[in-house]
Amino acid sequence: MKLSVEFPSVAYREGPAAVRKLARAIEDIGYDQLDMFDHVLMGFPTDTRPAPMYPPQMPIMEALMTLSYAAAVTERIGLGTEVLVLPQRQPTLVAKQISTLDTLSGGRVRLGVGVGWQQSEYEALQEDFGNRGQRMDDCIRILRQYWQDEKIDFHSPHYHIEAMAMEPKPPQGGKLPIWIGGNIPRALRRVAELGDGWLATAIEDVSVAKRCVEKIHAYAETAGRDPDTIGLQMMLDVPPRDEAGKQFYKNPDNVLRRAQVVAEAGFGW
Repeated sequence: MKLSVEFPSVAYREGPAAVRKLARAIEDIGYDQLDMFDHVLMGFPTDTRPAPMYPPQMPIMEALMTLSYAAAVTERIGLGTEVLVLPQRQPTLVAKQISTLDTLSGGRVRLGVGVGWQQSEYEALQEDFGNRGQRMDDCIRILRQYWQDEKIDFHSPHYHIEAMAMEPKPPQGGKLPIWIGGNIPRALRRVAELGDGWLATAIEDVSVAKRCVEKIHAYAETAGRDPDTIGLQMMLDVPPRDEAGKQFYKNPDNVLRRAQVVAEAGFGW
């Protein structure tokens, strides 16, 4: 079983040197992957919207910039996002950023993407929240074209790209892995049709997780894909939102027990 660590943005409070030290330590310990959580903004509650699931002033370093910083001080560990809210970003720019990160890290990038949930964040970034699912599919296709094709043409109701080129290509080319988050049926189908893997949240009921995997496999077979080529990763615990939630990872027995359950459910990460 491979192990991924979600890099804590709060490390910035200890200064740049501490961020470098922590990134190196995660690699030296032997973890397989260093992932960054992504949100550009968090909204305050207003008269027309409720409070978000995280505190509005939660510190979150920009994911791709932080990964570039980590790439410069590590040599082996994989680098990725869990997950980048792709439809609220401009896909051509994301393609360039990820290609450059893959180039400078020596081909170590795995891009995790999701549609997100915070409408106010989309609005602040001047992107449409209502059609984010449709644009998500477009964005994934656009990324792969930029990473593998010499000449890029793409036309949809949302994006128009005509006779463009992007160089250099990432070392992994069009095979740079794109893993997809989300548990709703459309997200599971997206994993099966367009993704290289599924990034699952912490699903406490293993039977629910297994049913989701079965759906992914069924969708993949319908799409003409081999289900065994689609990777599976699950968080061991939900993000902590109170003091009790912060205790999970302090107990190694909790971590080991949960990792065994996740592995037995068929997850390789």
